[in-house]
Amino acid sequence: MNQFIIEVSEEEIRREKEKGRQLRKTRWWKNRVGRGICHYCGGTFSPSELTMDHLVPIIRGGKSTQGNVVPACKECNSKKGYLLPLEWEEYLNSARGGE
Repeated sequence: MNQFIIEVSEEEIRREKEKGRQLRKTRWWKNRVGRGICHYCGGTFSPSELTMDHLVPIIRGGKSTQGNVVPACKECNSKKGYLLPLEWEEYLNSARGGE
């Protein structure tokens, strides 16, 4: 698996987490979680069961922007962790037996 390492300062992480907290308060985000669908597994959940996941994690250089956050159930968010989208796809393929 390819690993992409980006140095992200503690200050930048703190700033992006704060932006994420602000984004959670927006009508746009409330509409996204209001649909109740996990971006990854497609399962249906109550809005309170969905978390904000960064497609490109903050610690890997991702930003708290509308184009980089998706609603995810807690299980998918935990499994994905700090993986980049390509790494997550590789993980899913290997979990399915390399389909």
